[in-house]
Amino acid sequence: MTGRLPARGFTLLEVLSALALLSMLLLGVFYAIQTATRSVNSGSAALERNDQARSLQQFLRRDLLQARALPWKLDPKGNGVVFEGGPRNMHFVAPLPGYLDRAGPQLQALALVDDGKGKLKLQLGSAPLAPGGAGVGFEPEVLVAGVSGGRFRYYGREREGMDAQWRDQWNIAGRMPELVTVELEREKPDRDKTTAWLWLQAPIRQNPYAINVGALARALPDGSKP
Repeated sequence: MTGRLPARGFTLLEVLSALALLSMLLLGVFYAIQTATRSVNSGSAALERNDQARSLQQFLRRDLLQARALPWKLDPKGNGVVFEGGPRNMHFVAPLPGYLDRAGPQLQALALVDDGKGKLKLQLGSAPLAPGGAGVGFEPEVLVAGVSGGRFRYYGREREGMDAQWRDQWNIAGRMPELVTVELEREKPDRDKTTAWLWLQAPIRQNPYAINVGALARALPDGSKP
């Protein structure tokens, strides 16, 4: 009768090798899960940033499309000012959004201002159309923060018969620009470089000649005169 060979167990070296291999497999799984989580978070952040830019773009476009050639002050020559803009601020008359529209057109102020932390913030405020007038003016509200850079530009003619051109300033009394551009830059979370985050070009639909700006300007209270 043939005797049975005794069962052979694993050597210490084999056990250690198996444990090392298992550790490497677990480490690989951990890093794969971590990478997938980062990708999902990065994708979610990108979608959120895109949604924020899209919502802001729609709001600004709708607001600028409703700009009206209504004077709210007079320049030194006594001409009515219907639109005023610089590289980082602009003033125009338009109805307020939503239920606030019941108050009628208001003087709106859109501006890029320093947030005190090395960045900029885009804010919007409003005031009654004329000093002392009725309205529901509100203090500037932040539309977006953490802006790295930006500017406003204006396209239009100084007077009829002249070629339209792009300007960084719009201070032509009695006239509105034909186009307004808003450009904003932000830093990407995973990069040091700033990239274009929002670019908007909105046409100003109302023809200033559809309104007698001169007559309205003469009706402004004395507080509107320089």
